[in-house]
Amino acid sequence: MTPRDTPPSTLCEAFQTTAAAHPDRVALRTPDDSVRYTWRRYAERVEKLAAGLAGLGVRRGDTVGLMLTNRPEFHLLDTAAFHLGATPFSIYNSLTSEQISYVLGNAGNKVMICEEQFVPVLRDALGDTGVEHLVCIDARPEGTLSLDDLEAAADPDFDFAAAWTAVQPEDLLTLIYTSGTTGPPKGVELTHANLLAELASTTVFLPTGPDDRIVSYLPDAHIANRWGSHYSSIYTGMQITTLDDLKQAIAVLPTVRPTLFGAVPQVWYKLKAAIDKTLADEPSPVKKKLALWAIDVGRTRARLQSDGRPVPKLLELQHGLADRLVLSAIRKKLGLDEVRAAVTGAAAISPEVLEFVLGLGIPCSEVWGMSETSCVVTMNRPDAIRIGTVGQAVPGVEITTADDGELLVRGPLVMHGYRNDPAKTAEAIDADGWLHTGDIAEIDADGYVRLVDRKKEIIVNAAGKNMSPANIEGVLRAACPMLGGAVAIGNDRPFVVALLALDADGLAVFAQERGLAGSHAELAQHPVVLEFVGRAVETANTKLSRVEQVKKFTVLTTVWEPSGDELTPTMKLKRKPIDAKYTEEIAKLYVDA
Repeated sequence: MTPRDTPPSTLCEAFQTTAAAHPDRVALRTPDDSVRYTWRRYAERVEKLAAGLAGLGVRRGDTVGLMLTNRPEFHLLDTAAFHLGATPFSIYNSLTSEQISYVLGNAGNKVMICEEQFVPVLRDALGDTGVEHLVCIDARPEGTLSLDDLEAAADPDFDFAAAWTAVQPEDLLTLIYTSGTTGPPKGVELTHANLLAELASTTVFLPTGPDDRIVSYLPDAHIANRWGSHYSSIYTGMQITTLDDLKQAIAVLPTVRPTLFGAVPQVWYKLKAAIDKTLADEPSPVKKKLALWAIDVGRTRARLQSDGRPVPKLLELQHGLADRLVLSAIRKKLGLDEVRAAVTGAAAISPEVLEFVLGLGIPCSEVWGMSETSCVVTMNRPDAIRIGTVGQAVPGVEITTADDGELLVRGPLVMHGYRNDPAKTAEAIDADGWLHTGDIAEIDADGYVRLVDRKKEIIVNAAGKNMSPANIEGVLRAACPMLGGAVAIGNDRPFVVALLALDADGLAVFAQERGLAGSHAELAQHPVVLEFVGRAVETANTKLSRVEQVKKFTVLTTVWEPSGDELTPTMKLKRKPIDAKYTEEIAKLYVDA
């Protein structure tokens, strides 16, 4: 970590300390190095952009909206805004104009910063939201300001040092708009104190510093990327490589060779699928057998370590050989050979896939948290991972369970509240300061947390049996990485059925390899595709209890996209809208019951 005499009281102070400590180190870059910012240049641009925002009338307590892909300019502008005591926030690039209007109306920002590609949807959305200035960073469409215009708007008498030193710990640092699984998104208000508590806690379990490298590819509208890359970099000095195309995340790893890597489960599923396919296509029976043996040795060792059981000396010797001959080569090919810590979160990962990843020698920790908790609450320490759990509470946080099993959280990283919604704030945080998370959980004697499911999403079948749809869906996704979405249904029903949507890219590759032609809708119903998916469901069922097994399923012809009818921007399932949209398809699955 960056050395400090005393802990910073605001992210402004943290940034200034880090920039002064490492002026010539590269802080921000793109994969091809066409854009590079040292900490010195980063700090210089922040001062100029802050002066420009002040020239547009941005003051302490105001909000500033950002609609950008992952690029260095996001970090410059966001950091500049909070140095004024303003509250920068990001919106998902997949939102419709109607959804954007709602968010901007709630945020109350007068300045909106975007890329040229988002200008049309923003113009449709602005209406009477109160936005007065639209700043476009990569062009200058009519009616917008460029970055040069923004810097030129600066008041020559602006006092940057006075502005950032006036910022207080309880000032709002950002707004995180929740995914909206049960209604309109809520604006989670997070303070400088909230995020500093989060950073101080998580760096105890996972220390980071200026020698670390991370790829920023997840949306900055999501708390995971703000914490994991943006704020963590400011706090510890680690280098960020920004990637403006999420689909290229795995492809860019060999050129970046990150030391830290965070991903949602879908990325790990695709990674495993790619390795499985490579092994299946290996023409040499000897090499194939050696690789399968090595991976099995790695998985066996990972499972023993997870269970807290001793690893036999023979297995350790075998693992050393397996790592030298196969596993290290796989990690290097993936670009993960220098990763000392990886994180998976945002949704539950299949234990089978996590065991596979750990078996490769990638120290992947499952974590859990919420926007309302400034991100991570529980984490598996890299040296003490327990598969099937989301780890232990980070230092400084209290966790417990209510009488009904709901996980409760209390501590300095719990949000200030929901923006302009005191009723929902009071509903979420009780009089004793406990945040009611909505997750059902179990906490073991060592403090490891196992999530059961969302409180309102537990399936209770017609026989009164309780089961977790997320568990069933995770097993399905692990068995069939070509799935872009899976939802298990069975509430008040005699058995479980599933709606399955195929990933567009995965289906295209599958079809090309087998010489199949047609549109996505046509391919989704092709007998070869349906047979493959059917076998995957059968495989999944072998890993589920009898009552959880999927008795019937249907493969949909639609693609489920973020911010669509079925998925939130963060890829969470919109269960009620799905039930309503696919009423007929669900009814057909039960027609003979």
